Formats: sequence, structure tokens, C-alpha cells
Amino acid sequence: MELMKSKMFKWSLRILPVLIGAIGGYLYYFYVGCNQGCSITGNPWSSTIYGSLIGLVFVNWKTKSKQKTKEV
Repeated sequence: MELMKSKMFKWSLRILPVLIGAIGGYLYYFYVGCNQGCSITGNPWSSTIYGSLIGLVFVNWKTKSKQKTKEV
């Protein structure tokens, strides 16, 4: 059970910034976006995808799993 909670916590730390970025991208489109041919902010889909990619930048992929090593 503890291992399952640990894995869920680890994946939530990786997925949460992407979701927050996607929400932020959509909110940027909704409140700031333009109507006259802007490539990113003129379309809610592209703005949301761009925001999720920005959130992906903040994900820490270099976390090492804790492995027990035997000393000789």
C-alpha cells in the first residue's frame, strides 16, 4: 500500500504542472487572447497545448528511485 501511494505521489508531481499549465493557457486565451490571426492566443486549443508544454518544462524528470545497495 505504501508503494502505491509513493508511485501516485510521484506521478502527481509530474502530471500536476502540465494540468496547471493547460488551465493557465486556456485562461490566457479567455482573458487576453486576440481575435485577429494570432497563432497561439487566437485559438483555445493551441493556447491550451502551449500552456501544457510550458508546464511540462517545470516537471522534474531527474528524480532517482531509491534503491537499496548492498555494501561488501
